[in-house]
Amino acid sequence: MVEQESSIRSISRALAILRAINRKGSLSLTEISNAVQLPYPTTLRIVRALVDEGVIEREPTRKWYRPTALIQSLAYGFQNNDQLVMVARPHIVSLTEKVHWPISIVTPVGNVMVVRDSTSTMTPFTFNHYYPGWQVPLAVSASGRAFLAHAPAEVRRELIAYCEAHGNEGEVATLRAFELQGDADRIKAQGYATAARNAYSASPRRTSSVAVPLFQDDLLLGSLTMVFFSAAMPLEVAVERFVPSLQGIARDIGADMAAAQAEE
Repeated sequence: MVEQESSIRSISRALAILRAINRKGSLSLTEISNAVQLPYPTTLRIVRALVDEGVIEREPTRKWYRPTALIQSLAYGFQNNDQLVMVARPHIVSLTEKVHWPISIVTPVGNVMVVRDSTSTMTPFTFNHYYPGWQVPLAVSASGRAFLAHAPAEVRRELIAYCEAHGNEGEVATLRAFELQGDADRIKAQGYATAARNAYSASPRRTSSVAVPLFQDDLLLGSLTMVFFSAAMPLEVAVERFVPSLQGIARDIGADMAAAQAEE
């Protein structure tokens, strides 16, 4: 029984380390240790095991650890069974070829938004690669705010209840303010959401983002998001240049989703 509990604890710790690295893109051992609140020697032992398994690797020029392509492959079965990813992929590739900035399909899972697919690996215009499974906060990210503003009011109430049940008072306050201060109505009216100098990204404060809702008929699926260098342009310029294209691609994806399901 003790051995079983120890094995479960080791798996839980390894998954926590993978999540921490995946969220940030690259971390030092000290940062990993702090992020998962484990002693440095324990962290080192698990990191070495994950390197041996090929899911993370040490950067060649510094003692930082990053995900390998094998991490992405762990999601392939999930992706390949997901119609949204298959339908959307040609559209986001085409848009990235046109605008050069990475485009992501992002959907809600619990109280976070999760990247389902991204073109970050096909453009040099990115600081980090955002693999499937990458998480961003629901209440402050562009993708999350675009989703929340277009979601039914009962969805927002359920999210508040979820956060209250999990003791996340800060997120509860942010979600309440989102509606009470008029952000939800404003974003829904304009049809897009923005986030400047994202603090939660793998390169904090160096990127900004703009997102539009993704619908299939009246069903809200998630968000279509573009991330760009904050220093490259002001948010208002990004909105003027790219929101119409994002909205057009979102409509095309929704139409293709509806057509694909009608054929089933």
